[in-house]
Amino acid sequence: MKVRAFQSLLAMALSISMAQIALADDADTLREMRDRAEIEALMWRYVRALDTFDPDAYVSVFTEDGQFGAGENATKGRAALRAMVAGLRDGREERAAQGETLAPLQHVIANTWLEFVSADEALLHSYWMTLGGSTGAGTTPNVLAAGRGIDHLVRVDGQWLISIRDVAPED
Repeated sequence: MKVRAFQSLLAMALSISMAQIALADDADTLREMRDRAEIEALMWRYVRALDTFDPDAYVSVFTEDGQFGAGENATKGRAALRAMVAGLRDGREERAAQGETLAPLQHVIANTWLEFVSADEALLHSYWMTLGGSTGAGTTPNVLAAGRGIDHLVRVDGQWLISIRDVAPED
């Protein structure tokens, strides 16, 4: 009788442990699904800010010390990132004022693989393209640039942000 009681107690303890593991796995899965959706929205805000040449929206997707690029030529920090996008905007406005027809830009991030390094850090591996959109009837978009990238993403105060956007990784 004691053996049966012990077996029953053991079976009940194992069942409770398995249920706790399942609940923990469900919580992890739900967190990861939420994180994926938030990162997808982050990258959408990134490309829209770049396509609309909005310096404030652009820097809002980066950490305070965030950077575009890698190595010595990287643009680092929000002030430098803001100046980079403002310079792009100003250059386009000058060219348009001189009568140049400018195609709208469309940045595309595709074939993504999101790798969670920890609960608060992820790497987004992708291919990217910059398209010059159509400028009117009978014109077609052009691929202006293309490549592969690795975005280093971190959660800061509950919000996912880009810490490094490397559009030409060496690996």
